[in-house]
Amino acid sequence: MHSLHKSTTGHSLINFLLLFSSFCALYVLTSVLLLVLGTSSSLLNLHSSSNNVLIEPSTTTTTTLDHLVFGIASSGSSWPKRKEYIKLWWNRTTVRGCVFVDDNVNIGPLKAEEKEKNGENDDYSLPPICVSEDTSRFRYTHHGGTRSAIRVARVVKETVALLNHSGVRWFVFGDDDTVFFPENLRKTLSKYDHRLWYYIGANSESYKQNWFFGFGMGYGGAGFAISSSLAKVLAKVLDSCIQRYPHLYGSDSRVYSCITELGVGLTHEPGFHQVDLRGNAFGLLAAHPVTPLLSLHHPDYIDPIFPNMTAIKALQRLFEAVNVDPQRILEQTVCYDRRFSFSRTISLSWGYAVQVFQNHMSLPDVLKVQQTFKHWTKGTVLAALYSFNTREFHPDPCRRPTIFYLDNLSHDKDGIIISTYKKSLQNCSSYVSSPERLEVIKVATTKLVLGTKQVINLDYSKLGDEFALVLNNLLFNLYSVAGSKKAML
Repeated sequence: MHSLHKSTTGHSLINFLLLFSSFCALYVLTSVLLLVLGTSSSLLNLHSSSNNVLIEPSTTTTTTLDHLVFGIASSGSSWPKRKEYIKLWWNRTTVRGCVFVDDNVNIGPLKAEEKEKNGENDDYSLPPICVSEDTSRFRYTHHGGTRSAIRVARVVKETVALLNHSGVRWFVFGDDDTVFFPENLRKTLSKYDHRLWYYIGANSESYKQNWFFGFGMGYGGAGFAISSSLAKVLAKVLDSCIQRYPHLYGSDSRVYSCITELGVGLTHEPGFHQVDLRGNAFGLLAAHPVTPLLSLHHPDYIDPIFPNMTAIKALQRLFEAVNVDPQRILEQTVCYDRRFSFSRTISLSWGYAVQVFQNHMSLPDVLKVQQTFKHWTKGTVLAALYSFNTREFHPDPCRRPTIFYLDNLSHDKDGIIISTYKKSLQNCSSYVSSPERLEVIKVATTKLVLGTKQVINLDYSKLGDEFALVLNNLLFNLYSVAGSKKAML
């Protein structure tokens, strides 16, 4: 009886081990199959913490403007004036989105005679108006700000709710005084896979602003882009998230905090510009990084970017060049004229201005931002610091560059783009009697298409007595005073 019991117990133990082993094998096999089958879909829903690693989009179609939707924050008090900035870049036939206002704005259409008088058609030059939802249920406890920050933050949620069409890949957000460059945005965002979670923007130019609000925040005035996959998730949790941050100052701080809670960091694109500067922003624009210009902000806080013009007229002049070659706008090119006992340094910011320095400047010095502007805020030593390298606005007028601003653009018979720059100011009287003093600079280029190699073939015999230097697909022609000889770069 005892032996029979031992035998039964042994068989039971063996059966248990066999059953357990079979279960483990089945579990491992199932896990492997699920991993293999789910790899592709899992990759689409995970965002790497390394924002520098780009996964090549596997979509079969190129990103177009139809894939972008803009959510613009405005108000009843600011819209009547700032809509003029929106007209610079908006075209309802190619750009989609909405301007969100409070309920204090008159959104009625202009009468036909008013449109004719103003020479405009609001149906195409302005986006549709959307009235923001009530935000009185949300707490706001920051003593130095305004409750409108909550309404503006919720533009993200409301834009996704109203304009979440099946073809949307990117949602782009900004203020009513944010001047966007849509074609460059399209080109830049096409680098990224919209099916992954991306939050793309830029910091402030002011170190103090970044120190206070955070270096990981995409500033709302500069504009920022959110991939559609992230935007849909963010929209679902935004209201509950905002409730946790009543103490924050602005709308962009709230959006940044909620995106951070989802585990997504900021992908920096230096083409976005918050322009937390005052006064003359020439130094910033003339030393733009070699990247597409995506936005400019705060036109009411800086001087008109072209002299002797209003802010709107100056930006319209810039857009004359943008409409011809958007991807080249503000691209900086530096060259040296060594025909004389001194080496003259020439810096071009295409479509904007040319600077001629009557001395040799090393390339790293030329690329620094000339501090022509004033601090955004007053107070601590941090206010005088910037998030980029700067050089002083030289106290000696003779060490400052002579500036030539864009005057006009044209095409020659071969399709070459000719941009003409006229002298605005002669800083130093010692150059007045020089036979080499310049009055006009012409630059010949082909249209820039980023991501492709450009080859420019020029027939020098057609230049006659004019000489030129080809550099980075740029052909420089420098003209001295009318009647005197023409200079060669």
